[in-house]
Amino acid sequence: MTDAAALPGQPRGGVRTGSATPRAVNVLAPNPSAMTLDGTNTWIVAEPDSDLAVVVDPGPLDDGHLRAVVATAERAGKRVALTLLTHGHPDHAEGAGRFAELTGTRVRALDPALRLGGEGLAAGDVITVGGLELRVVPTPGHTADSLCFHLPADRAVLTGDTILGRGTTVVAHPDGRLGDYLDSLRRLRSLAVDDGVRTVLPGHGPVLEDAQGAVEFYLAHRAHRLAQVETAVEDGYVTPAEVVAHVYADVDRSLWPAAELSVRAQLDYLREHGLI
Repeated sequence: MTDAAALPGQPRGGVRTGSATPRAVNVLAPNPSAMTLDGTNTWIVAEPDSDLAVVVDPGPLDDGHLRAVVATAERAGKRVALTLLTHGHPDHAEGAGRFAELTGTRVRALDPALRLGGEGLAAGDVITVGGLELRVVPTPGHTADSLCFHLPADRAVLTGDTILGRGTTVVAHPDGRLGDYLDSLRRLRSLAVDDGVRTVLPGHGPVLEDAQGAVEFYLAHRAHRLAQVETAVEDGYVTPAEVVAHVYADVDRSLWPAAELSVRAQLDYLREHGLI
């Protein structure tokens, strides 16, 4: 879900399609919407001198897009050797089975239901393909199965829907939980502060060049919205729909159903902490 706020380090204009870092290339899926922004970013990640590549989030079940990902890799002299998923939402993962058929690759994910080839992903895993190193970072909150992938060589992190390139994301209640999401944002802040991550390669929207600024913006935004929800309840707005209409009046009404998911997650968080 997005709002009108601008993130630190956000480029002007549309999504950067093509090379984003020395090792990461974006192929934009043709599925733009209010929820997906310009579309899903499918990432091809590889060492510059290697002929093997990893694809993160093949995207929707759109044969033209999936074939375009393969063709983009091939034009760069790369063969797709592995497919990874940041989480199971259809705009990121629905095309994974077909993509596996096209490339002959395994699909690795946190959720066993999304895996093809038997091998999953877990916190602390280090994935190496053709000299490339990706580190698995657990970031539940948007969904329970959300992961990010740290690309140390480029000081970058692939964030799926945990951080977007424009606006903010939804906490997809009941699967997503706000407490988990705040912990995940703090984990990403540590990557920026302690591990030197500078670049966010998001699942939607443009690349962000100020990772720490983006995380700080998200944390401040969540704190602000949480305080607004708490105040709304104190003022007599009881149901999630009532809270949305009051607190998210600045957000396009087409996004209110998604906002209600976040509000439900916020209400749960406030109850769990004895604040309402």
